[in-house]
Amino acid sequence: MATTEAVAPTDFIRSIVEEDLRTGKFAGRVQTRFPPEPNGYLHIGHAKAISIDFGIAQDYGGQCNLRFDDTNPVKEEEEFVDAIQNDIRWLGYDWGDRLFYASDYFEQLYQWAVQLIKDGQAYVDSLSPDQVKEHRGAFGTPGVESPYRNRSVAENLDLFERMRAGEFPDGAHVLRAKIDMTSGNMNLRDPVMYRILHATHHRTGDAWCIYPMYDFAHGQSDSIERVTYSLCDVAYEEHRPLYDWFLDQLGIFHPQQLEFARLNLTHTILSKRYLARLVREGHVRGWDDPRMPTLAGLRRRGYTPEAIRDFMNRVGVAKSPTTVEIALLEHCLRQDLNLRAPRVMAVLDPLRVVIENYPVDQVEEVAAENNPEDPGMGSRRLPFSRVLYIERDDFREAPPKKWFRLSPGAEVRLKHAYFITCREVVKDESGEVVELRCTYDPESRGGSTPDGRRVKGTLHWVSAGHAAPAEVRMYDHLFTKPDPSDVPEGQDFTVNLNPNSLQVLTGCLVEPGLAGQAPGSRYQFLRQGYYCLDPDSTPEKLVFNQSVTLRDSWAKIEKANE
Repeated sequence: MATTEAVAPTDFIRSIVEEDLRTGKFAGRVQTRFPPEPNGYLHIGHAKAISIDFGIAQDYGGQCNLRFDDTNPVKEEEEFVDAIQNDIRWLGYDWGDRLFYASDYFEQLYQWAVQLIKDGQAYVDSLSPDQVKEHRGAFGTPGVESPYRNRSVAENLDLFERMRAGEFPDGAHVLRAKIDMTSGNMNLRDPVMYRILHATHHRTGDAWCIYPMYDFAHGQSDSIERVTYSLCDVAYEEHRPLYDWFLDQLGIFHPQQLEFARLNLTHTILSKRYLARLVREGHVRGWDDPRMPTLAGLRRRGYTPEAIRDFMNRVGVAKSPTTVEIALLEHCLRQDLNLRAPRVMAVLDPLRVVIENYPVDQVEEVAAENNPEDPGMGSRRLPFSRVLYIERDDFREAPPKKWFRLSPGAEVRLKHAYFITCREVVKDESGEVVELRCTYDPESRGGSTPDGRRVKGTLHWVSAGHAAPAEVRMYDHLFTKPDPSDVPEGQDFTVNLNPNSLQVLTGCLVEPGLAGQAPGSRYQFLRQGYYCLDPDSTPEKLVFNQSVTLRDSWAKIEKANE
């Protein structure tokens, strides 16, 4: 049982729940559900619904069911069922033993449809799909009743039974609720309850050839499970009168539907239909492509469940739709990884450095802290040798003013190691710099010298003879415009796809300790950003996905809004 002292309300839904608990509505119970359709992978927008459905149940000592709305066998796959469960658990939520499917209730839903026919509240319509649509009218224009609307109860029962028996082809008949074809709410203009689909269902096989529509299955499934709060996005606000109508006509347990604003994110499409197109048409490498806003894609990119939950807390729960800057999501990830990601050294565009006064065969180990934000993460030992690689961009032969990195005659500090000075620049026949010849100060180990000399530039590096080869995948926004749906007339969202959303860097080098680590391991590449080890990695070549840069653009947005 929930408690009236659970938490202080922080949004309008929690305020309603608090008041219901105070007055004893639903006998003090709090029961929610998350009802995904298994026709694709979950995305970041679903994470908001998950955090609300499971979060409210947790806050008030209630329970949250996971129920798959598997009423369309044409688009549903077991792969999506498994992926959805995996994503919810990854976010940190669990439904315990309360895993359900709308298909669990097919027989009960059918019997309720029969009850509505007997009560004169439903009829079998033999109009074609196009005719049904035409008869419904439009906003401001009343609909027209079907010529089949006044069939007798006996005829409707006979036809509906024969529909279930498979006597008719797809589209021959539908079952419609008899409500009001003149209603200003289009959802109440004799909505379709059942359609004929001769398709194999992923759970029930060929046992059924008629399937309930979402609007009929959803509320009744909530009722069966004794859900107290049916939480959904504002797109279903106009469906609520129909939700209530079915429950009232059947005289069964009546949950309360509450709507909240869905998540909109800049540079992002949050529609499974459009995301499926991106996959199907090959614009991305799959549902878990790190450029995708799917939870699987975000996880592969290196996002943490903690960062996503933090983002949802910051976004909050409201009725009015808003569009959130993707920079806030990136900020949440950056804040989280700053605390948990080990620091490592990776050179993405290597430039060879030879330390001429360092012994040829000598290899020593230098100590490196794993994370300055968390001393408890300890330290590691890094090999240091005569031949190293630094980032090519850390050298300028003709440096600009206030250049604190390496240039001819300049001295810099190698992170965790020594001071070095560039003495000679070696070029190939085309004039490209291929090697730097330097000297080091043996007394500068660890970044200090007996004479107290200091340098302003500190570079990351790897030992040439020990570094592990790597491929690094750099990512930009998948769409060039903040609103991907902003397109010229006659075109669609794909025209706003960013052709440079993926850049693959080969020939990269990382410190040797990263070899053999598990896919999904997250790191901060010093001075570069945060990266995640991809499942494509092999013993011969590590593959990393860029998670987020070190530059925090959200801080600039916050400052501009002050």
